[in-house]
Amino acid sequence: QGCTQKYIVKNYFYYYLFKFSAALGEEIFYITFLPFTYWNIDHSVSRRMIIVWSIVMYIGQVSKDILKWPRPLSPPVVKLEMRTDAEYGMPSTHAMAATAISFSFFIATVNQYKYPFELGLVAAFVFSTLVCLSRLYTGMHTVLDVIGGALISAVLLVLLYPAWDAIDDFLLTSPFCPLVSIVVPLILCYNYPKLEYYSPTRGDTTTILGAGAGATVGFWLNNQYAVPADTSADFQLGFPLLTGKIAVLMLARFFVGILVVLLTRQLVKNVVLGLLGYRYKFPVDDLEARRRLEVEVPYKFITYSSVGFSATVLVPLLHELLGLM
Repeated sequence: QGCTQKYIVKNYFYYYLFKFSAALGEEIFYITFLPFTYWNIDHSVSRRMIIVWSIVMYIGQVSKDILKWPRPLSPPVVKLEMRTDAEYGMPSTHAMAATAISFSFFIATVNQYKYPFELGLVAAFVFSTLVCLSRLYTGMHTVLDVIGGALISAVLLVLLYPAWDAIDDFLLTSPFCPLVSIVVPLILCYNYPKLEYYSPTRGDTTTILGAGAGATVGFWLNNQYAVPADTSADFQLGFPLLTGKIAVLMLARFFVGILVVLLTRQLVKNVVLGLLGYRYKFPVDDLEARRRLEVEVPYKFITYSSVGFSATVLVPLLHELLGLM
């Protein structure tokens, strides 16, 4: 059921503020911010955020399809988005992701870099609050959905924090890391809760777990054969005084990296869909066929694990080759 309501914007400040804030909880933000952190700020911070993001989002997506709480009724609510309308509402994964990313970034950096504790705490709170409020403004969630999502993320952060170092050490040093990083997410994707009708949650979850799996294998590979994670200072800028030269260098790394990531995604997606189309006898533009379990999971998992691997292994190598390190 699509939203066909017409609406008049009476306050453009709120409209654009919350439309922008909603985008901070979507794929376009995470596919840019998380790699940017890895390429330009700190490997250890990026690793922690990616792992927390993957766990939090998986739990949030599965919870939606287990609880099956509907989104706000429209009317009376006017929905400003259509992409996620087919999903259930509780908990808000935008609220979960925003809370997890902002506060894990704050927790991971506050003791490593010199900046006011209060400033970091306020920034994390403002970021997560804006994303949460955007879900109410756009009509996609109830207050309970948003509060539930934020609280679940907060609890998960508290539970995961004591194990951060142990998880990080396993991902960097264990010979079983590549196998676990691929097999466990795949099992979770193939055993995702079944619904009576198609919802994009399984595909989105596979995308997230695939990206996390590829990045995790990249972390391990870098630590084993490239620059050990504990001594990768040359890759990290931390929070320096942002001179013109450093700003240009950071932007160059970012744009080169994003170009490689986007090319990787498009190339691998076309190849994998072509192979699956040949295997299961369907044209690659057949949307219904691409939603089948045996197609959706491998195509999205392979595509986005390649993206995660490319961002953590191929892009840094290219940066080094181009003299951007």
